[in-house]
Amino acid sequence: MANFQLLGALGTNEIIIIMVIVLLLFGGRKIPELMRGLGKGVREFNDAKDNVKREIEESANTISSEPKRTSPTQE
Repeated sequence: MANFQLLGALGTNEIIIIMVIVLLLFGGRKIPELMRGLGKGVREFNDAKDNVKREIEESANTISSEPKRTSPTQE
């Protein structure tokens, strides 16, 4: 909730000033490389998250689809 309040407190002038500072620090050629790297990182994170979710669902499905076994003492 605090993050949304922080973003709401920034006006257009503040955002422009921040963008100019970033441009001065990194230069026009470095920013696209940084954004590409950031995009790849986010994509890899989402892929890993989806893989973990899929594995959990598959293991839950295999456990629930296995027939119930009776123990030797119950027979």
